[in-house]
Amino acid sequence: MLVAPSILSADFGNLAKDVKAICNAGCDLVHVDVMDGHFVPNLTIGPVVVEAVANVATKPLDIHLMVEDNNFFVDLFAPLKPEYISFHIESERHANRLANKIKSLGIKPAIVLNPHTSISSLEYIIEDLDMVLLMSVNPGFGGQKFISAVAEKASRLKELILRKNPECLIEVDGGVSNKNIDILQSAGVDIVVAGSYVYKHPNGVKEAIESLK
Repeated sequence: MLVAPSILSADFGNLAKDVKAICNAGCDLVHVDVMDGHFVPNLTIGPVVVEAVANVATKPLDIHLMVEDNNFFVDLFAPLKPEYISFHIESERHANRLANKIKSLGIKPAIVLNPHTSISSLEYIIEDLDMVLLMSVNPGFGGQKFISAVAEKASRLKELILRKNPECLIEVDGGVSNKNIDILQSAGVDIVVAGSYVYKHPNGVKEAIESLK
C-alpha cells in the first residue's frame, strides 16, 4: 500500500517541518488539496505555498484539484511538475481533453469521483488515466467519517481497470485509518490519502504511516 499523507491536516504555521516529517517517515507521495471556495465550501492553498512545499518535499507531489475552472488551475500548478494532477469529473465538461493536456505536460492525469458519482462515468476515459481517486468523504474538509460503501465501489472500479487499463492505479481519500485499510487493500486500492490519521496519530507520523503500509 502506498501512502500519500494530506498536508491539509498539517500545522500551516510549521508547514516545512510537517512536510519534511512525512517524507522522512516513509510516505510515498505528498498529497496537496487545492480548493477554490466554489466547487467546495473551503479555500486552501495556491501555487506560491505549494512551491514552498515542493522545495522541501523529498517525495513527489500529488495535487488534488477541487475547483470549478480546472484548466486555469492546471496551468497554475503544472510548472511545479507534480507526479499527479487530479481533477473532479463533476466539474469538467471535457475530461478527455484535460487529461490529455495534463499528460502532454509530463504529468500523470487522474480523475476524482465524489462518493455519489458512478463508476460508469469513467467507461470511456479510463484508458487515458494513470489514476482514479475515489472520495470516501464529501470533499471540502478534513477529519470526516469514512463512507464504507466506497470499498465496494473500489472493487467495481478494479474490474473496469483490469478490463481496460491495468496500469491505472486506484487512490482513496477520506477517513482512512488502520481500521479500514485492510478492506481497502482487499478491494484493490493502491494508494491511500490520510490526513488527520497521520498528523494526529498519538505515536507520531512514522508509526501512522507504517500502520497503513
